[in-house]
Amino acid sequence: MLLVKSGGEQAVPDWQECFRAVDPRITVRWWEDPAVPPEAVDYALVWEPRHGWLASLPNLKAVLSSGAGVDHITCDPAWPRHLPLVRMGGEATAQRMGEYVLWSCLSLLRDARHFALGQAAGEWRHRETRHLASDRTVGIMGLGNLGAQAARMLQAAGFPVRGWSRSRKEIPGVRSFAGSGELAEFLAGTDILVCLLPSTPETEGLIDATLLARLPRGAELVNAGRGPHVRVPDLLAALDSGHLEGAVLDVFEEEPLPAGHPLWSHPRVTVTPHVASTASRPQRARYFAGVIAAHEAGRPLPNLYDPDRGY
Repeated sequence: MLLVKSGGEQAVPDWQECFRAVDPRITVRWWEDPAVPPEAVDYALVWEPRHGWLASLPNLKAVLSSGAGVDHITCDPAWPRHLPLVRMGGEATAQRMGEYVLWSCLSLLRDARHFALGQAAGEWRHRETRHLASDRTVGIMGLGNLGAQAARMLQAAGFPVRGWSRSRKEIPGVRSFAGSGELAEFLAGTDILVCLLPSTPETEGLIDATLLARLPRGAELVNAGRGPHVRVPDLLAALDSGHLEGAVLDVFEEEPLPAGHPLWSHPRVTVTPHVASTASRPQRARYFAGVIAAHEAGRPLPNLYDPDRGY
C-alpha cells in the first residue's frame, strides 16, 4: 500500500495508472483516503507532508520524496528518523536538471530576459550578444549526480566549467575546487555561478553580499538548489549596482513567491516556479516502483538521505 501526497487529490488517478503500468502489485491511494487504515500503509510518496502525519503510520517501511530535496520532510520534528528516506533521482531527474541549467546559462548568455520584456511590451528591442559560450566560465556549486550531468551538458554547448563541492570530484574537463579554503579562487574565475547545493545549516545564506562580491563584475547567477541559499536583499543590491548582470531563480524561501515580490518584476531576473528537475509522473512512478521492489527484496536503496551530511 502506497499513499501519495503529491500533485493534489486530482492527480491520484494518474499516479494509479502510472504505478499500475510498472508494477500492478502496488496499490496507490490518496494520503487522506478515509478507507485506508493507518496500519495498512507500507510506503508514503510525499511533497510537503503535514507535520506529524508520517509518524502516525505505524507500519511505514520507507518515506519517498517526490522531489530531489528532503527538507520539506525533515522540517517536521516528528518525521520517523528510523526509516529510510529516499530522494527522487535517476537518469530522468539528472537530465531535467542538466537541461534547466543549460537553458538558464544560454538564456543569460543571449539576454533572453531583455527580449522577453520587449515582447511583452510589443517593442522591437534589438541587442547584440557580446559573448560566446566559450567566453563565459560556468561555476557549479554542488557536483553530485545533478551537477555532474549539468557540467557535461554545459561543456557540450561550449561553456568552460569548474565546480566547487565539499570534497574534490573527478569529472573530465571540469576543474574541481573543494572546501572553504578554495571557495574564493573558485568564485574569482566564475562568470555564471550555478547553485545546486543541498539544504544544510552550512549552506543557508551562503550566497550573500560577501560571496557575490567575490565574483567578477558582470557575473550572473542561476539558483536551482534551495531558496534559503540566497540572501535576496543582497542579490537585488548586486543586480541594481551592476555588479551582477542577471539571475535565473527556480527556488525561493517562500513558495509560491508572493505577489508583489520585487523579484517578479526585476528587469534582470527570470523566475521559474520550482520546476528545474521535476520528472514526469511516469518517470517518478518507474523510479519509486524500483525503490519499493528493492526494499521488499532487501537490496540497497538509491539516493538515501544521510542525516550526518544533511542531504
